[in-house]
Amino acid sequence: MAKKENKTVILINPKLYSLEAVYGAAYVFLDKAYIYLEQDSRSKIKVNLKWKTKMTKKRLEVMRGEFLNELLNFSLREKISKSNRKIREYIVARALASASQEGPPEQKKKSFLEKGPSDIAVPWRNKNQEQCRTEESDKKPVWTIDTKGIAVPWEEKYLNKKPCRKEKIR
Repeated sequence: MAKKENKTVILINPKLYSLEAVYGAAYVFLDKAYIYLEQDSRSKIKVNLKWKTKMTKKRLEVMRGEFLNELLNFSLREKISKSNRKIREYIVARALASASQEGPPEQKKKSFLEKGPSDIAVPWRNKNQEQCRTEESDKKPVWTIDTKGIAVPWEEKYLNKKPCRKEKIR
């Protein structure tokens, strides 16, 4: 660590930490420091962190520790990712295979939007609402019928027409 230069140098053993883990840890610090990676003559990875803001000696030591923690974090993530690789590939393959399988056209189920009003069971419909249905509302899909009058403008709802409900307006 060099306080005058506002920089931290860390030597990393590539036998303990992979280059991908070093890249991951460095990526976390991109907003805080300029990062230079070099190969040391002793086959070590040299990480130079030149901090963007002025730091005290104690703060430089703290940031060095944070970088080493991130390095350990990314190293562990990489090991977990490698150990779970086969199960992840299996899950994705199963999902893609089941999504691409289609049965014969006569067995294909209708989508929600293709179903007519009589095909869809609507648990919130009651007898009062059934009396308000008109021929025009029977032609519309169920999801567009506005039985509560929510989509009707205020002027149209209260000045020109009475709402089609037996309940009192509050």
